[in-house]
Amino acid sequence: MLDRIILAPYYLALKFRHFCYDHGIRKVRTSDVPTICVGNITAGGTGKTPHTEMILRTLLKSDDWAYEDIAVLSRGHRRSSRGFQIVKREGSVKEYGDEPLQIKKKFPGVTVAVDRDRIRGCDILCHPEKLKTEKKARACANEEIPAADLIVLDDAFQYRALKAYLNIILVDYNRPVQKDHLLPFGRLRDLPSRLSEADIIIVSKCPAYLEEDKKAQWAEDFGLKDFDPLTCKGTDKKGREKLLLFTTIWYSPLQPIFEEADPRYAYSQKLILFSGIAKDTPLRMFLSDEHKIVRHFRFEDHHNYTKGDIRAILRAVREHPTAVVATTEKDCQRILDLKNIPDELKVRMFQVPIEVGFLSDREKEVFENTLLDALRQFQK
Repeated sequence: MLDRIILAPYYLALKFRHFCYDHGIRKVRTSDVPTICVGNITAGGTGKTPHTEMILRTLLKSDDWAYEDIAVLSRGHRRSSRGFQIVKREGSVKEYGDEPLQIKKKFPGVTVAVDRDRIRGCDILCHPEKLKTEKKARACANEEIPAADLIVLDDAFQYRALKAYLNIILVDYNRPVQKDHLLPFGRLRDLPSRLSEADIIIVSKCPAYLEEDKKAQWAEDFGLKDFDPLTCKGTDKKGREKLLLFTTIWYSPLQPIFEEADPRYAYSQKLILFSGIAKDTPLRMFLSDEHKIVRHFRFEDHHNYTKGDIRAILRAVREHPTAVVATTEKDCQRILDLKNIPDELKVRMFQVPIEVGFLSDREKEVFENTLLDALRQFQK
């Protein structure tokens, strides 16, 4: 009860903000090309980046989009650069942020950009010639990028000034929004009622198998009526059709971070884990199947690693000289930015690649068909 009283001003401010956008008091714009927003209403931890990568794979393998120019636009959380920036594979986390750089390295043929102003970012991606005239993009004036035919917006659901063509909203299976609270008492950064604006709701980080009645219960909790597990569709209170899907995390075997890495360490029974993500419990559980975790360093999300952090990890290695050192793909980008990593660490530092997948082939097919059909409607 106390939290509701204390959070009342925050709640009312959010309500008023959304009211202004919903009723035209504040202007809402759209992009010149179709935009897919991958977002959430929680402060991190739902897996936006691996889902963005999954969407890119779906688009790139399709006949409709395999030969088109696809772009990704992100804010570039905690980067030091300003304005619009084109992400380069050889760039740094400091310039672009960890997640955009990770995406660019995995999808070199996709244009990846960062800009806090999503409207300007979309405008430049659609019209690259504006790089030479836009004041906050002049640093990229010599870049040659193709005009985007489609833009995937990574984490833009709260950016109300830009209306996405398709909203895909993620909810953590382990932290239902209906039972959560607004920051700082919980992890919500937006109102649960905003889920009504989602075209597709994905419950992420699920166990590998869910009973149909459990899925139906999630649909009921989201206010979806007549949910059909075969079509994965239900209707909200306004009679609008929504897609409800469920994904799980797939981890891959350890991969070396540095060229100097000794592959034999990947088979060590002991492991030192460090991570700077919102929630690393699934990763810890995965690694525990093959290794005994002897030390675990937890840092805040998007943590910038310091010399002191490296020294602490090095001390742990010297306490456990046969242990392998593991971290996430996202943290790997930040580690590569650091200079003077001791060789003693380089030989045993590994990352754990991550992907997301649907709980069934049927759900995967429904998602891909729905996504591509929706984009064909835009093209008409």
